[in-house]
Formats: sequence, structure tokens, C-alpha cells
Amino acid sequence: MRNLDLRWLLCVITAGTAAPVVAQERFEQEPILYTTAASQDRVAQLQTQLARDTTLLTHGGHSGYLKSLLIRLEIDAASQVLVFSQTSLQLRQISPHRPRAIYYNDDAYVGWVQHGDVIEIAAVDPQLGTVFYTLRQAPDKPPRLVRDRGQCLSCHASARTQSVPGLLMRSVYCDASGRPWFGAGTYTTDHTSDFRKRWGGWYVTGQHGTMRHMGNALSLDREAPTQIDREQGANLTDLETRFPVEPYLRKTSDIVSLMVLAHQTQMHNRITLANHETRQALHYDTVMNKALERPADFISATTRRRIQSAAQQLVRYLLFTDEFPLSAPLKGEAAFQRQFTARGLRDRQGRSLRDLDLKTRLFKYPCSYLIYSKSFRDLPPAVKTEVLNQLREALLGEAVAAHLPPDQRQAIASILSETLPGFRPRRAAAASPPDR
Repeated sequence: MRNLDLRWLLCVITAGTAAPVVAQERFEQEPILYTTAASQDRVAQLQTQLARDTTLLTHGGHSGYLKSLLIRLEIDAASQVLVFSQTSLQLRQISPHRPRAIYYNDDAYVGWVQHGDVIEIAAVDPQLGTVFYTLRQAPDKPPRLVRDRGQCLSCHASARTQSVPGLLMRSVYCDASGRPWFGAGTYTTDHTSDFRKRWGGWYVTGQHGTMRHMGNALSLDREAPTQIDREQGANLTDLETRFPVEPYLRKTSDIVSLMVLAHQTQMHNRITLANHETRQALHYDTVMNKALERPADFISATTRRRIQSAAQQLVRYLLFTDEFPLSAPLKGEAAFQRQFTARGLRDRQGRSLRDLDLKTRLFKYPCSYLIYSKSFRDLPPAVKTEVLNQLREALLGEAVAAHLPPDQRQAIASILSETLPGFRPRRAAAASPPDR
């Protein structure tokens, strides 16, 4: 329990108290009812299955339930990334010598620490946003997934998560024990982040040429905590000199996996924001329509503007607007890239939104693959229609996404028209030539 108290205190210090409380009040009310509503996410489904058959998860050796859990959640171990900053639940077990491992797929995230009491899990529910769970590492008791009832939201529902129950990837300056120097500033990492400000408190393996980041480096001068040796942490391919790697499922903290994770976490948050903003606006109209004796289906101008604004934010992030350009190519582990791209839906030319570029940008066709997610698919019709209309305009219409050249816009539109139900260009798109 002391770990939980310390974690809560850290979140209050770093995120402030007012914003999370206000945000939480909004989604605890109608129509969201975050804490009391049943979740339909991937982990909730496993929770129901475990209630009938506890043998679905097996405890095995040093990692406990980890391997079995990853199999059940369909998470590939090649997604592994390692974080050594003490910024999460079991902070006393985390250090540069013993980092926390994170594994993920499109809608579930698993955090594991050596000698931890629990495995930490987050899963994205289409209506609620991110829902948090723990699985106690007790081999002598049946495995049981326990849903968090709000404590995680002291960190995971703030401006850093778009003020919805969500995910965040923090970059911090850490001392030799993994304690963050919060006074030195922290950064929330997504695909728009300056490369030099990414991954403080994380291990990073892979090649990135002349670009530099904050990963693999410690802040050793308390008088000048932002002075870190970026050169010492650059282009690292081997972690065996940093800490014992044997307890981990992989020996790496892959740079490409980190890049994908940075995009994905905030993409989830923006989809949740569009969902919540629309449902809250429409709910308010429902209440006011009844009070003012207006037609039940009346939609106010204010609500229309809120929906349009939420859609605009979502479309901008979907299309990687303001993505930080790479000035050198990235080279990571083949295993992660292979399993990640293999899950892509492809058009007749074999193109997919999961195709990686890694030369000047993250993806070859900059439109988020999470457009195929259940969370996007289950958006309220009012905002989903608006998003698809704005997306068509950005790719093919008058209000084009100026950061994308015409051939890229055409390619993305072509891929979507063949792989995304509901996306139909208003005008026929000329066939784009095959990639060479």
C-alpha cells in the first residue's frame, strides 16, 4: 500500500491536483460513468474467462504469469521496451540496474518489474478509454485480474492524456537510482516530439545516426540536472553492459518499438477524446431539449462545433500533422518490425498503413493504423461521419493536408478506400503507381 501512496504523491507533484480532478469529474458523470460502467476491453474479456477457468494463466518461474498473459492477450515479446525511471506503480522495484519492461499490441499494454507484487495492465475500451488492471504474482493463489477504480487516474487522466482516461509516455531526467529530477522539466512523448527530448529514463537500442535523444543517459549533477551525456547513450545496440539482461524476454529496448509506442499512446487518447466529447455534448443537448421542450433530436450549434473541433483534432493526429522529421535513418530489431507490419491490411498494390519508412518519418503512408481499431470503428456516428468527411477533404478535397505531398495523399486515400469500410472518396482517385 505504501507504494501506491508514493505513486499517488508523485502524480500530484508532477501533474498538479486541479486538472485531473476536474477531468475525472467529467467522465465519472453521465453519459460516460467511467468507474461504474462495465468494460468490454480485451482484459475484461479475459477476466470473465478466468472466473470460469483459472488454468488459462500459468505461473512460470522468474517472470511469473508474464509469458502466459502475453500469449492470452496476443502480445508479441518483440514489442519489449525498458524504462528505468521511477515513474510508475512499483517504483521501489525500478532502477537503471533493474528496469521495468513494457509489452504492447494495438489495444493492450503490460508492465512487468522484477520481484514485483503485481503485473500492471492497461487496455483500451471503445467507450470508456483506457482501463487499468493488476494481476498479483502469487503462484499459490488462482490468478485474478483486478480492475483499478480510479487511483491510476491521478496520473492517467490529465492534460498529458488529453484529459481522458489514457496513456502517456514520459521523458524525464533521472539520477543514478532512477529518481526523476522533476524540477528539471519533463516531456510527454508522441510523434511530434523533438527527437532530442525523447526517452529520458528509458533504454533505447538501435541505430539512429547523428540524431541524439535522452535515452540510456543519467543525470548525475543535481546542480545541473539537464546536463546529460547524449553521446554516451547514442546508437547503443547492447544492454548487457548496463544491467543483467537474462531475466527479460528480450535483450533490447527497440527504437522502432519506442517510436510506434509514442505515436500509439496519444492516438488512443485522441480517439477517446472524440468519443467522450461527442457523447457529453449530445447528452447535454438531450437534457436541455427536454427542459426547453425542444424536439428530442435537436442538435445545438454549440454541440456541432464541439463535434467538429474534436474531429479536427483527431484528423490532424491521424495524418501525422507536425510529425518531427527524421534527419537520419533508424534501424531497429527485425523481429518487432516483422510482426508489426504483418498485421497490416493491404490494398491491391500490397500497400499498408503499417509499412514503415524510418528514413525521414515513421510510416511510409502517414495515416494511423489505429483507424482500423475497434475504438475508432465504434465512435459515435456523429463524430465518425465528421472525421471521415474531414479526412476525405484533407486527402482529396479543398482543405488538403499541406504537409503531405499529392502522391502520398493519393496513396493513403487509395489504401483507405480498399481497406476501411465507410471511406469512399467523393471523387474517383487516380490510380497511383506501384512503389519502387
